[in-house]
Amino acid sequence: MNRKWQIWPRDDRGSASAELMIATPLLLLMLMAIVQFALWSHATHIAQAAAAQGLATARAHNGTSSAGAEVTRQVLDQLASGPLRDASVAAGRDAESASVTVHGTATPVLPFLSLPVHAEAAGPVERFTPDVAGG
Repeated sequence: MNRKWQIWPRDDRGSASAELMIATPLLLLMLMAIVQFALWSHATHIAQAAAAQGLATARAHNGTSSAGAEVTRQVLDQLASGPLRDASVAAGRDAESASVTVHGTATPVLPFLSLPVHAEAAGPVERFTPDVAGG
C-alpha cells in the first residue's frame, strides 16, 4: 500500500480560536455600525421636528424668522443634547413663504465616521383675508 497518497485527518486544534479572533471584531464593528445608523436616524428626526416647530412659528400671521429660529433652538436644546451635535439654525421669511433649516452632525459611535444631519421645513405664510362677500 502506497502511504504517500493516503489522506490522513488533519489536526484542527485551535482553529475555532482563530476563527473567533477574526469573526468577533467584524461582528462588533457591524453592530456598532447599526447603532451609528440608528443614532443618525434619530438625530435626523429630531432636527426635522425642531425645523417643523420653528416653521409653525415663523409662518404664523404675525410671526418672524427670528421667532422661528428661536423656537427651533429651544426644541433642539430640549431634545438634541445627545444625538445631534454642532447644530446650526437658519430661518427665513418673506411675504409669500417661510423656511427653517437645521444642520449638524450625528454623535459618532465609530471614530472614523461623521454623518451629517440636515433638515429643512418650508411653507407658505399665513395671511388674513377678510370676507368681502359679506357672509
